[in-house]
Amino acid sequence: MAMMMKPINLHFSDLKKLINPYPNSRPHHARSPNSLLIRKSHETNHSLLEPSQELARSLVHEFNPHIPIEEALTPPSSWYTSPSFLSLELDQVFFRGWQAVGCTEQIQEANSFFTGRIGNIEYVVCRDENGKLRAFHNVCRHHASLLVSGSGKGSCFVCPYHGWTYGLNGALLKASRITGIKNFNVKEYGLVPLRVAIWGPFILVDLEKKAFDFQDSDDVGMEWLGSSSKILSTNGVDTSLSYLCRREYTIECNWKVFCDNYLDGGYHVPFAHKDLASGLKLDSYSTTIYDKVSIQRCDGDQVKGEEDFDRLGAKSLYAFIYPNFMVNRYGPWMDTNLVLPLGPRRCKVIFDYFLDASLKDDESFIAESLKDSEQVQIEDIRLCESVQKGLESPAYDSGRYAPMVEKAMHHFHCLLHQHLIN
Repeated sequence: MAMMMKPINLHFSDLKKLINPYPNSRPHHARSPNSLLIRKSHETNHSLLEPSQELARSLVHEFNPHIPIEEALTPPSSWYTSPSFLSLELDQVFFRGWQAVGCTEQIQEANSFFTGRIGNIEYVVCRDENGKLRAFHNVCRHHASLLVSGSGKGSCFVCPYHGWTYGLNGALLKASRITGIKNFNVKEYGLVPLRVAIWGPFILVDLEKKAFDFQDSDDVGMEWLGSSSKILSTNGVDTSLSYLCRREYTIECNWKVFCDNYLDGGYHVPFAHKDLASGLKLDSYSTTIYDKVSIQRCDGDQVKGEEDFDRLGAKSLYAFIYPNFMVNRYGPWMDTNLVLPLGPRRCKVIFDYFLDASLKDDESFIAESLKDSEQVQIEDIRLCESVQKGLESPAYDSGRYAPMVEKAMHHFHCLLHQHLIN
């Protein structure tokens, strides 16, 4: 992305980063609390001056993934507050490889579509008139207007700006009022395609710029999930459940704060979610790490009779799929959490709910379950927004891991570091 050159005023803390971009390679005790306060108090307000991309890359090395979790420091607060760091994450993480963007329920029928945005990339996913799944950049090739918004059905995409019209296969069908134009090849002005695939009930899009064909990849499960693909599919993460509804939340925190909260191995549950904790055997919590996925499991506190309300069931599975997708399977339910960065201090979390088909008409059970789920989300939002405020305080730079429960969080940070330095 081209950027205008601006004069950079380096402060003392910035010079320290340039001189020694690997502070976490030292023993953790070398950074005293007082030195952190001094360094942070001299840091520039990011809203007034943002470091260069080169300096943003140096922030990556303030976390050392090679230090064992028992001794490691968590990533510095700059990972959660710096606009240029988020820009690096978008380029290195979100714009490379498969990203979950929705579920098959959204485009079951031919000529249906839905839109979305990740960073500065606007996309549209659709089924053409033959039912073939496709995805494109949601940008008119004439003067860059967005073509469509939201979701719906239609036999074509008509640009609301100047009426250029595209088929759902991406081909330019009509370019209005271009009499006199020269050297114009209609085949060169179709929509820019994106790689798209389906795994289970989920739709995936690859935003990376590379050559491909439209055929669904047979090994998309391995590409996206690695070795955990079969484990998830045999533990109820499949197409057998009925889609129920969607809820969206805008949270005033960095996207990673939400992920960290999810990945603390139930550490916060007895303190922040007392009602939820009463239905779980927290001492049964376990975490298994795979290459691109971490899976947390927990037993229910009791198995209730069919006449009793029991949302959680006997066992719960919480799968985090790097970098930003979570699948929760419990009792008759599955819900997914997709967290999207809206800025360094704001994110959107999209919840999709799936339910065993035998209960899809049980309005009382559904209402009570969603009410309980909503309460958990409200409690988590308070936590995440509180953490973001603390990350921006001069009193905090890095923390520590609780090794017995926060293995999944450490794994997430190590994966992020790996992708940011490549």
